[in-house]
Amino acid sequence: MQLFNNFKQKSPQQRFLFVLGLIFLGLYVFLAVTLFVWKSMPVEIPYSRRIILGVLLVIYAAFRFSRLLNAEKNQ
Repeated sequence: MQLFNNFKQKSPQQRFLFVLGLIFLGLYVFLAVTLFVWKSMPVEIPYSRRIILGVLLVIYAAFRFSRLLNAEKNQ
């Protein structure tokens, strides 16, 4: 609930950047899940390397999300 109250008090630029960060977070997770479940990709990548890339994307998305939340707490 505190996050939504802080969201209302932000400037339009800060809200835009927060929403953009959430969109990219969703994009990274979507790309990772796509790498996990898509069997016949147009680009030939071995399945083990796709899993590694997907895990790295999920870790990166978690890192970005934690930075996004820490930036919210600091303001």
